[in-house]
Amino acid sequence: MTSDAQGRYAREFLSGITTALPVGLAAIPIGMVFGALAVQKGLSPLEATLMSLAVFAGASQFVAIDIWHEPVPWLLLGVTALTVNLRHVMMSASLGRHFQHFGPMERWIYLFFMTDEVWAFSEKRALQGPLYPAYFAGIAFVLMLSWSGWTAAGAILGTTMGPPERYGFDFIFTALFLGLIVGFWRGPRTGLVIGTSALFAVISREMIAGPWYILIGGLAGTIAGAFMRVKPARREPAA
Repeated sequence: MTSDAQGRYAREFLSGITTALPVGLAAIPIGMVFGALAVQKGLSPLEATLMSLAVFAGASQFVAIDIWHEPVPWLLLGVTALTVNLRHVMMSASLGRHFQHFGPMERWIYLFFMTDEVWAFSEKRALQGPLYPAYFAGIAFVLMLSWSGWTAAGAILGTTMGPPERYGFDFIFTALFLGLIVGFWRGPRTGLVIGTSALFAVISREMIAGPWYILIGGLAGTIAGAFMRVKPARREPAA
């Protein structure tokens, strides 16, 4: 690797770190709440931390802990986590368009770290210029360190934290995703996509049991965005 390439790698990695740092800080209460809930369900602090490292998907981890009981329903847990994370298929397809600077192995390795926040920051960077692996790595490094570290802290503190509503932590997820959405605002068309996704998510949550509303809302927003990108065919002038 040349000195110029090393310098660019360092700059991109640092840029990824600084970009993700606010979300890493916002993940502190979320990670601690998850760790506390996990030990309340019978997991040890080590098991809770390893779960955050191996799964690295906050939403599916919270859903899994919610239905966790003895004996552990492994099949139900697997299917539920798969359902919640099916949205990653759409995010990977979207982000894969910007992987020109990623090697074949890098694409597979980095996709393990795909989260809503990583996807959102990477897509936003791709709107401004090339997306480099080092930038992606900087974001993933901060979020992985924050999520697993504060999971461990919450698991050690355990039941002493009390319910998350006591501190207003139950709204953290909502506030975090609202902030990510605002970063993508490009005018009324953005609002139409967001509104369509939200409408279908709310309706499906009321009508279908389970976390299917996450996938349905994402698909609805994707279809709405695709329709708006289709340009009507130009009419040839009459002879």
